[in-house]
Amino acid sequence: MARIAIVGGHGKIARQLIGQLVNRGHAAIALVRSSEQEKAVAELGAEPGRLDIEREDVSGFERAFEGCQAVVFSAGAGNDGSVERKRTVDLNGSLNSVAAAERLGIRRFVQVSAINVDQAPDPNSSPAWQAYVEAKRDADAALRSSLLEWTILRPGRLTDGPGSGLVELAPSLERGEVARADVAHMIALVLDEPRSAGHQWDLVGGSMPIEDALAEALP
Repeated sequence: MARIAIVGGHGKIARQLIGQLVNRGHAAIALVRSSEQEKAVAELGAEPGRLDIEREDVSGFERAFEGCQAVVFSAGAGNDGSVERKRTVDLNGSLNSVAAAERLGIRRFVQVSAINVDQAPDPNSSPAWQAYVEAKRDADAALRSSLLEWTILRPGRLTDGPGSGLVELAPSLERGEVARADVAHMIALVLDEPRSAGHQWDLVGGSMPIEDALAEALP
């Protein structure tokens, strides 16, 4: 059993991931901002932990990760329209998570990013969207340059509802939709697959069972 810290532990993907990890015999440490969120994630089977991503420095992240063997960064500022929060949550939250993991000697790190963020954002898109793309791009680049055993998953447009269990997984894919439930399933799989370290994959809905898609993508 591993203790796995989930940054952004009350997010929509994280709430799906908790059950996946618990069913695999792991302890899901869901890091959240409030007592209400702590109660919600505990009801899903997680061990709640407190972490305010935007206010804590690296030492605060270290305290939150203490005793863990892996970190999943799945936090995001959402669609609040704030340019600044894209940097404080999506970028700085990731950078602090990476730094804290390195300091504690936690090697395994899985990051949820977004498809196509290495491409320049549409100049006609909103400032918040452009900031989001740049934040995810820079966070991924920083993680790739770290010494961690990282995996980056870049899902397409996220949807709610039950997952199909059928996906496409590859270094580069056309943009498409994917259920959050299927993203959570893939996160759980890559955490248990050491050969997934050092890989960055796009993830969209497709025709291949999730386990088979990962097996095919591995060297």
